[in-house]
Amino acid sequence: MDELREEADRIQAELASAEQEWQEWVIARRRVDTVLGPNGGTTDDAEVAEDRRDADAPLAPRDAVKSQVPVWREELPWSVLSVDYQRILKALADRVRLGQGPLTCQEMAAAFGMDLVPARVEALRSKAKRLVARGWLAEPAPGRFTLAASVTGTTGGS
Repeated sequence: MDELREEADRIQAELASAEQEWQEWVIARRRVDTVLGPNGGTTDDAEVAEDRRDADAPLAPRDAVKSQVPVWREELPWSVLSVDYQRILKALADRVRLGQGPLTCQEMAAAFGMDLVPARVEALRSKAKRLVARGWLAEPAPGRFTLAASVTGTTGGS
């Protein structure tokens, strides 16, 4: 039984890695499509809701461009982010307001009512890591996310 569990864990880890690599290829393809697209690379009104779409589903035309996450700066409202990113910020702001600690992506997925499958959790992790890279979130411990110290707990007027 232990050997089978170890094998299942190894396969799940490989699957998660393959899904992450596939997601990176999808993102790269979208960027190329954006640059080579008929609108000359503008991203107005284009958002992607990765965690609401099956991985096998074909891309709709409006999904051809990935949401942009600007670098955080003073006075930048949360409304510049897509709804998915705002939802992550709101969940973490609520935790700060209640004096609770950071959240894992699995805890966020559960709080959002998402299926707790690797693809959904990894999509959230990708978004959270992007928010960390842009200064919106902090990752005080590996895999645990909270608002960055400079980001307020308000929605910036949105």
